[in-house]
Amino acid sequence: MFESVTSRALVSALDGLSMRQRAIADNIANVNTPGFTARRVSFEDALRASVQAGDGAAAPAEARSLEPTRLNGSNVNLDTETLSNIDTVLRYQFAAQALNGQFTSVRTALRSA
Repeated sequence: MFESVTSRALVSALDGLSMRQRAIADNIANVNTPGFTARRVSFEDALRASVQAGDGAAAPAEARSLEPTRLNGSNVNLDTETLSNIDTVLRYQFAAQALNGQFTSVRTALRSA
């Protein structure tokens, strides 16, 4: 149960979303830092491929944003970061609830036994 493809995929998603959240926080903290390049975290494509292969484990990848820079050389867009933060938080909550649901099912099964 705990080593199922679904469980591994949910844990991988939580890891990737957590890493993305840290990158977003760092980007927002450096919104006015001259020359700062925003970071982007991706893992969805690797996770999808891993699930299709029957594994479910995938590591997140980090890259620098290629968005245009402002006059101070920074390319952090506060609007983009805010929307990405909201999306990331909602996805994290969904994945955490799904994983918790699996644990609840096991707990219920053990109590019934």
